[in-house]
Amino acid sequence: MNAGPVLLSADVDGVRTLTLNRPHRKNAIDPELWAALRVALRAAGEDRSVRALVLTGAGGAFCSGADIAIPDPTHPAYKMRALTDTALLLHELPIPTVAKVSGVAVGAGWNLALGCDLVVATPESTFSQIFVRRGLSLDLGGSWLLPKLVGLQQAKRLALLAESIDAAEAHALHLVTWVVAAEGIDGFVADLGVRLASGAPIALAQTKALLNEGADHTLREALAAEARAQATNFATSDSAEAFAAFAGKRPPEFRGAWAVPRRGPSADPARGTGE
Repeated sequence: MNAGPVLLSADVDGVRTLTLNRPHRKNAIDPELWAALRVALRAAGEDRSVRALVLTGAGGAFCSGADIAIPDPTHPAYKMRALTDTALLLHELPIPTVAKVSGVAVGAGWNLALGCDLVVATPESTFSQIFVRRGLSLDLGGSWLLPKLVGLQQAKRLALLAESIDAAEAHALHLVTWVVAAEGIDGFVADLGVRLASGAPIALAQTKALLNEGADHTLREALAAEARAQATNFATSDSAEAFAAFAGKRPPEFRGAWAVPRRGPSADPARGTGE
């Protein structure tokens, strides 16, 4: 049986690490963990002190998928709602996300990793879209993520054959961003988290959203979205700070603060004193 909470959370220098904590089941996700993950993702998106998120698993595995071995009388429609909500929360988080994958990432577990912006794995990591072996089809966004990342033909190969592939092949298919030796992955991801957390938060959020949405936009729509995003960026103090830091030959200190001056009601002659 599992000791302690099913999801661990730790914050260091603006980076929140969420650790799936059911190592006795290779971090297979049961209803309790689905619920905890949704709460944690929502909280991370609402906490301005969190500037980047790392998702990982305890006990030498990332996640072996949804735990279908536990009897659950819940109607499948409600079960799938839990997965849908989790996938959307992860995809729409306004902060950069990193999956740190050691060991297996299978089924919904692999799609959970693919839902992150960046994926770091070890040479020993293995991946499988195992669904058809269980008489199931893709979920947690796999049918949307895979074709965008590897193209339709390779997506069909991975999904229809449910093969297990290693980290080297996953990297070659652009499903893993970096492959790092097991003894170095903690330090690599810690450094990556610091680099992401030190970025301009509004600009990072806008950039992530533009990239997520751009593949489904026409060029005209993408350009219009970029113009709206850039206007938002120029209205933050971070834009001025970036130029000042460059001129001063120093690292910038981004805060994500609103820079447009605002006058109170009493200072607006058209509105009177405001009292």
